[in-house]
Amino acid sequence: MSALLIALALLAQDAPAAEAVQDAPAAVDETPFPTGAPRDDYGLVSWCYGALAGYLDLKPQVMPEVRRIEAAFRAPGRTLAQDLKIYDDIEKEGRANLKLFARAIEAAEKASPRPIAPIGAEALRKGRNTWSAAPNLPKARLAQEWMSWTLPARCAPTAESLETRAKLLGVAFDPLAESPDSATPES
Repeated sequence: MSALLIALALLAQDAPAAEAVQDAPAAVDETPFPTGAPRDDYGLVSWCYGALAGYLDLKPQVMPEVRRIEAAFRAPGRTLAQDLKIYDDIEKEGRANLKLFARAIEAAEKASPRPIAPIGAEALRKGRNTWSAAPNLPKARLAQEWMSWTLPARCAPTAESLETRAKLLGVAFDPLAESPDSATPES
């Protein structure tokens, strides 16, 4: 009986540590894949390129409504110009990410022993289709969706890894394989 009590006491001591582990932010390799995105690194980076390009292409269309929303719902102590500058900063970062994705895609295609560009083109199309409902949405709804969208956390680190592996491995590189750090454990 005393062994059972000791085990329960030890278990109770470990509970806060277990809760802390559960509350810790997930590593990039544990972040979920975007819905509908390919699981291989080359396909994912191509998908990310398409989704981000679609997002950036919508900026001129949504900005009049974004300005109206930002003007109507002012944050205390901030100017409208400060709030709108955020969207310019997001665009700048997005353009830099597009360049990273393009480099990774190109490096993978050059290193691949077989032609993979059609696979990448299809993944890019699927990523761009993330925004296919845009023409059918009311202006305010589209602006809200656009304002709240973020690039999936997996995209940039996967592109960096893909580019590095493609350049290092050359013809031994398999662009359709998952990187060791992006593989998810099987349940």
